[in-house]
Amino acid sequence: MTDKRDVNPWIKQILELGPPLLFFVVYLQIKDNTYTFAGTEYDGFIVAAAGFVPVILIAMAILWRLTGKLSKIQVLTAFMVVFFGGLTVWFNNDAFFKMKTTIVYGLFALLLGIGLLRGQSWLAYVMEDMMPMRQEGWMILTRRLTFAFAGMAVANEIIWRTMSTETWVTLETFAFPIFLFAFLMLQITTLQKYLIDEDAEDSSDTSEES
Repeated sequence: MTDKRDVNPWIKQILELGPPLLFFVVYLQIKDNTYTFAGTEYDGFIVAAAGFVPVILIAMAILWRLTGKLSKIQVLTAFMVVFFGGLTVWFNNDAFFKMKTTIVYGLFALLLGIGLLRGQSWLAYVMEDMMPMRQEGWMILTRRLTFAFAGMAVANEIIWRTMSTETWVTLETFAFPIFLFAFLMLQITTLQKYLIDEDAEDSSDTSEES
């Protein structure tokens, strides 16, 4: 979709962050309950995970309608939620939903790593429109983010296998996103010298032409 449209940043944030927060709130409300559907009992986590699937699809549909596009990361994340959410309900096993995070982060690390081995920054392919930067900077950021995603994948495996479901849900909702946001902000700060000032370049080109 190429018809990109501006949207209120607050609305965009609500649509992107709202579904995980809603999942967190719903889970806390029903985590100790058991529900029976079609003769099968499901605990509160399974029900909350099942409800998360249509919520994120609706949020992504609204975001696409408002902005005219969805990022490849958003599409992949939504697909993984639907796929592993479906497995969670089908097999009545919360392990599938918890493993989703490991697989998503691991897949990001793998894809970025493959690009690095080919001497390319596939991260630039996804983000260069949002943050113009010289190729050297993209390669540095890609290497760092590859290790960060790999570390988060390992951390998620340790957390969900050794800690309570409530602890995992809390860390999944808050700790991982906050860490990733802080990590990216730090990288942008340290890689300032590689950023491209498009306005300055346009002014320079205009001056040269005149």
